[in-house]
Amino acid sequence: MRMLFRAMGRYKRAVAICIAIKLLGTLSELLLPYILEHIIDKVAPLGDLRLALLWGLMMFAAAFVCRQLNVLANRRGIETAHRVSYDIRQELFGRTVNLSGSQFDAFGLPSLISRMTSDSYNVQSAVQQLQTLCVRAPMLLIGGVIVTLIMDASLAMILVAMLPVLILVVFMVTARGLPMYNRVQRRLDAVVRVMRENITGIRVVKALSKTEYEKRRFAQANEDMMDSDIAAGTVMAIPSPFMQLCVNGGLTLVVLIGAGRVNGGMMEPGVILAFLTYFNMINMGLMGLSRIFMTLSRAGASAERIDEVLRTRTDQRALGPDEGLTPAGDELIRFEHVSFSYGEDSGDSTGFAGEEREMALADVSFALKRGESLGIIGPTGCGKSTIISLLMRFYDVREGGVFVDGRDVRTYDKDALRRRFGTCFQNDMVFQDTLRENVRFGRDLDDAAFRAAIEDAMAAEYIDSLEDGPEHQAAIKGANLSGGQRQRLLVARALAANPEILVLDDSSSALDYQTDAAMRRAIREHHGESTLIMIAQRVSSIMGMTHILVMDNGRCVGYGTHEELLKTCPAYLETYKIQMGEMA
Repeated sequence: MRMLFRAMGRYKRAVAICIAIKLLGTLSELLLPYILEHIIDKVAPLGDLRLALLWGLMMFAAAFVCRQLNVLANRRGIETAHRVSYDIRQELFGRTVNLSGSQFDAFGLPSLISRMTSDSYNVQSAVQQLQTLCVRAPMLLIGGVIVTLIMDASLAMILVAMLPVLILVVFMVTARGLPMYNRVQRRLDAVVRVMRENITGIRVVKALSKTEYEKRRFAQANEDMMDSDIAAGTVMAIPSPFMQLCVNGGLTLVVLIGAGRVNGGMMEPGVILAFLTYFNMINMGLMGLSRIFMTLSRAGASAERIDEVLRTRTDQRALGPDEGLTPAGDELIRFEHVSFSYGEDSGDSTGFAGEEREMALADVSFALKRGESLGIIGPTGCGKSTIISLLMRFYDVREGGVFVDGRDVRTYDKDALRRRFGTCFQNDMVFQDTLRENVRFGRDLDDAAFRAAIEDAMAAEYIDSLEDGPEHQAAIKGANLSGGQRQRLLVARALAANPEILVLDDSSSALDYQTDAAMRRAIREHHGESTLIMIAQRVSSIMGMTHILVMDNGRCVGYGTHEELLKTCPAYLETYKIQMGEMA
């Protein structure tokens, strides 16, 4: 909850004004039964119509002021709550995009999405209620008790005797509800995960006729969440009927005792009517407190989940110039005996905590001079893309060193390092925007640079054939484009800024051989000054590279030119023969 109050602290003045307005509105509400009692017991017996009208106008004015102030306070509370949740989402998003790869993996995408959406909404609801209901409910409760004590202390003690029991019940239920709502949010993470997997892979699900299977899987996750939510809601609902029972019992006692005292001439009838009204107000205050505790229990669980991300500091500390390793060469890119495994403790970027994990890379070394090219080939899961992740410092190495321009990548500012790259990753993202903006991607590119990029990526022909050309709107993830069109668009994005280092990760798998060859030829001719790293499944895509790295099970099993590898690397030779049709 500290995070919630810290976020509200930025709007202290707005919160204070809202609370003050709500306080005045509640005080006006508390005056109404008192004025009614005065009219019945003091004004009505006098038979003075003008005086009765005057007090009636006073009661109407108090009701009108109460209504206007409450409406104003609610509006201001909603506005402040939205501003607070906006700030939280902004801060949460900023922290999320700066998480390292290992930290992102640890939280999980579905969990981060639910923290950004449902958790931030729960916090927003709590902020709104803290400014409105958290003022009105205690004021109705405390104010009602005080006024009834002033009017008739003996009757008021009926309620006062109940309050400690009611407060204890609310406290005990709230203490139990907080961990239960934590469980609900974790179950929501699972629902989001299953939903995201199905939406992303809907074509595969339909193609394999697994819609019923996926429906059952989602139903199970949904049912688990429902059960947790019902259990939490059931526990948090306990105070409400218990309070109703106590208050209604108290009201019955007030009517019975009060009626006897009125018959005995010891009390005015208006006092009983006022007491009934105040008891209803006190009941509303108690119900409001119950709602507050329920909301705060849910919001407390959500705030803790959000704060868990906000408290997370990157485990990729930028090293000083004297802290990084020194490479044994002056190449633009150099890997020296690099070993790495996914899943290491996010708090330790240089080693493991706990059990040994399977190595994604083991003792990998290679070097590239400026303007040279490297092709990386190997079976699925052999560590090809991991090399790029370490080079761009999405993760930090376990052993060895990764160097760019003679510096350990850990000594660079991450943004400064990554600005040197133009990248097209495997399964990269096409955004719901125009084709032009997908290529520009927020960069200041003129029409000439845009045109050159789409021509070199062999995308100009299909873009020009569209009725609205570059202004054609791409659907989410490029669903209205073919696989080859998406890949060419993404390669154009990588080429558009003439990067110092160009990385193409399996970026031509959906292209025919002719288009692939034409694109590689255009890149050589117009981007020859860029150092090129290309991950590919086709030998034909990389056989012209300056160097070729052959990977298998996280290890380098071959390194050299195409001709050298045909003589020295059996794995490469076998792949070459299979793809070129030289094996039966």
